[in-house]
Parts: sequence; C-alpha cells; structure tokens
Amino acid sequence: MSSPASSPPPQPDPEARTLLVSLSGPDRPGVTKAVFEAASTVGADVLDVEQVVVRGHLALSVLLAPVHDENVLTDRLTRAGQAMGMHVGLVAGRGDNRPRRTGRAAVVAMAAPLQTRHVAAVAGAVARHGANIDRIRRLSRWPVTTVELDVSGADVPALRRDLALVSAETGCDVAVAPAGLARRGGRLVVMDVDSTLIQDEVIELIAGHAGTAAEVAAVTERAMRGELDFAESLHARVATLAGLPASVLDDVRDAVRLTPGARTLVRTLKSLGFTVALVSGGFAEVVEPIGAELGVDHVRANRLEVRDGVLTGRVVGDVVDRAGKADALREFAALEGLPLSRTVAIGDGANDLDMLGAAGLGVAFNAKPVVREQADTSVNVPYLDTVLFLLGVSREEIEDAETGEPAGA
Repeated sequence: MSSPASSPPPQPDPEARTLLVSLSGPDRPGVTKAVFEAASTVGADVLDVEQVVVRGHLALSVLLAPVHDENVLTDRLTRAGQAMGMHVGLVAGRGDNRPRRTGRAAVVAMAAPLQTRHVAAVAGAVARHGANIDRIRRLSRWPVTTVELDVSGADVPALRRDLALVSAETGCDVAVAPAGLARRGGRLVVMDVDSTLIQDEVIELIAGHAGTAAEVAAVTERAMRGELDFAESLHARVATLAGLPASVLDDVRDAVRLTPGARTLVRTLKSLGFTVALVSGGFAEVVEPIGAELGVDHVRANRLEVRDGVLTGRVVGDVVDRAGKADALREFAALEGLPLSRTVAIGDGANDLDMLGAAGLGVAFNAKPVVREQADTSVNVPYLDTVLFLLGVSREEIEDAETGEPAGA
C-alpha cells in the first residue's frame, strides 16, 4: 500500500520581516552556537548563512525570518555578540535574498605573489561588464596564491576576452569558466608532453646520442614558435637520427624529467574521476611508458621506424601534428561520451593551438607568446599542478587526495 503523497512546503513569504545579522571579530569556539541559540529564543527561521575565518578573524552573516519581535531579537543578538567581543551589525528588511542573476561564471586569478593591483584589475573588468561578485574564496596560498570569484550577471565569452587582456597587462593568470553544474562532473584533460608534462624535448634527448642536438633544438624552437610547418620540421629532425641503435630510447626514457607537479596533477585528476590523455608530437616509444607509469587513460604520439634494431630516420604512419592533436582530443572525448565543453587541453607550443582551441578550456603552460595570446588562459609558473586551481580545486582538496583522507580526518 503506497503512502499518501506529502504536500509541498509553503513558499516563503516575500513580505516577511527579516533581519540581517552580521558579526565580526576574533574567532573562538562557540560563536556560531551562541548566535543561533540567541535567535532560537524567538523562533526565527534561517533563510541564509555564510561564515568565513581569515587569519583568526571571523565574519558571520545570517538572514533570519520571520521576525515577530524585532526589538527582543535585536537585543538578544547584540548581547550575545558583545559578550564574545564581536562587532554586531543588524539590518531589518523584508523578503529573502534577491535571486542571483543569470550569466554565472567562475573567475580564477592566480599569481606568485598575487598583488592587490591584480585583484583590482580583475574586479574592475567584472564591474565594467555590469556583473557582480557574489563570493570570493582562496584556493591556494602555495606555490601560488589563487582566488576564485563567483560572478553573476556576466556575458561569459565577453568577460573571458576582457580578462585575457587584464592577464596580459598585469601578469596575473586569469581563467573564466561557466559556473554551476558546468563546473562539476567528469572531464577529459588532454596534455601535450614535451615541455609540458615533462621538462624536456624528447627528440633533442635522442639527438644528443647522434651528435645533432644543437641542430635539432634550433629547428624545434622555430616549429614551436609557429615559424615552420610541424610535420616538415619533424621529418627533418627525425632524419638526423638515422643509424642510431633503438636501445638509445631506453636511455632517453631514463633521462626524462617530469615537470614539477605532474604526478600530483594526474593523481588528483584521476581521484576526481576525470579522464587523462597525453597527445604528443614526440614518440610513443617514450610517451607510452610515461603514460603507463602515471595511470593515463589514452596516449597518442608519433612512432619511430626501426629496422634490425636501428632507427631509420623516418616515422611510421600519419604524423601527430597540430591538426592531429585536435583530432585526438575530439576522438577521446567521443570515446568517453563527453562534450567538448567538458574538455581541458594543456600545451606550450604552436603545435598545440588547434587542440587548445577545440577544448572547452585551453591552457597555455609556460608557453610561447603566440600560444599565450590565443589560449583561453595561461599558467606562467613552473608547477603543472597549478592547473588544478583553474578548475576550482583547492590546495586543501589536493592534499586530501594525496593522503587519501577526507578533509578534517
């Protein structure tokens, strides 16, 4: 026998008397308890509440209704606050908070150090768009200081364009993404490898065994700046490797240095349930073992031709070039059942531009100027895990993922 359907709760009275209570002062145990106990003596309901502690200083705001005996409530709250050495502010009014406007965005500002002029410039751009900053929280203090602004009333694409200019002018890294449900759920994160996931250019390490490192490095630099066609430059560089024993690839794998924060980035992404992929203009013989070690889900890279245990100076199959990287991102997203809006691409060179443009969020990591100018946002510190802050992940959450313990455990 089915139970009778419960009736829906009554809608809030838009004309109900309200009281906004604001307390600030030194934090101590029992402040919140004292405030709510004082309010409970007149039976007021809680419409909204927010509390934050910064360096031992507490700020608490509570919206209460209905307020039937405003004088009694005011007196009891004032006494409770003053007894704890808190400043108490009280504002009477009517109705609940105004609903937030549409056009919600998460704006992340990051720098080492984050200066007051950086925050002023970001807030100024938000204000010029007629948008409002509803909430600010700190995501990290080290190795960079990162704050996230919860913004409403924004034209997100237009705000992103303006804040890209602010970032270029001030040197503060700024990312803009739609807020709400668009900020949550599964994602695909696709990374370039050379000079992004790792600190090295693999082809230069191999070329070092052939005595052509300087020649190859010069061509690589021109290709990454967008001055040369990548596929053409790759064939030219690989040709200098002809005759090397394939065993040098083992030495190169041992010599590769992960970028600081790379392990933390991948491990945290995986703990969040995200899919991680590597897409490289380098070589599968080196990239695939790195991906396997880190627990990466997908890898796409070029493959060197080997005959009789010797490199021929050619690559096998289609070159993973600028277009190939973007194609791989789309393919991996389709395999995971994710729209492109839920993809993130990270890279440093011109060869990554199509991939960065195709992704929902394109991140230029210590990139060439042409890439920083065209990416959605950039990271200009040498720690790859700072990309997590752009996704709204805090330093505390990263540390929780590292220890495997929930916050407060």
